Amino acid sequence: MSDILVLYYSQGGATEEMARVIAHGVEEVPGMQARLRTVPAVSTVCEATADSIPDQGAPYASLDDMKECAGLILGSPTHFGNMAASLKYFLDGSGSLWMSGDMIGKPAGVFTSTASMHGGHETTLLTMMLPLLHHGMILVGLPYSEQALLATRTGGTPYGASRLTSDNENLPLSDDEKSLCRALGRRVAETASKLQTG
Repeated sequence: MSDILVLYYSQGGATEEMARVIAHGVEEVPGMQARLRTVPAVSTVCEATADSIPDQGAPYASLDDMKECAGLILGSPTHFGNMAASLKYFLDGSGSLWMSGDMIGKPAGVFTSTASMHGGHETTLLTMMLPLLHHGMILVGLPYSEQALLATRTGGTPYGASRLTSDNENLPLSDDEKSLCRALGRRVAETASKLQTG
């Protein structure tokens, strides 16, 4: 089995829920399994240290998780149209993988959740793509052959899966959002499988 790393940061659980649905999509592809990992929060006032194992949810990611994966799917909540600082902090520490070229040629996708319809879904996805391009990864999006992309009234973009949680209520993942999350997981896993078999 080859691992697709589903690496995310989640504050309230919305992005984590997407990661789990994406993982199901990954595991629909024969020979592929999802490796769920998260990153710890960063402090704005001091250098904080977190336990090596979180209290709940997925384990914290290491650079070895990135090095060992056959593909990567990166997720973050939208913070002012950008990825969360915690995820950026982790990626900023991946210079050794850039130097060694360990990520070159691996497929990658991105996903996000946001509380407002026009809160920066697409710009957040684009900010997550930039370090992946610098690593030499192959970006995989969502084509309009995915019918949910045409039908969605909440989240979903050709750049990657997205979700609307709403400012006033914690909206559940819509059927279209779930479909697009699974599709993203499948597409990255299928691409990794094709690249491995040549």
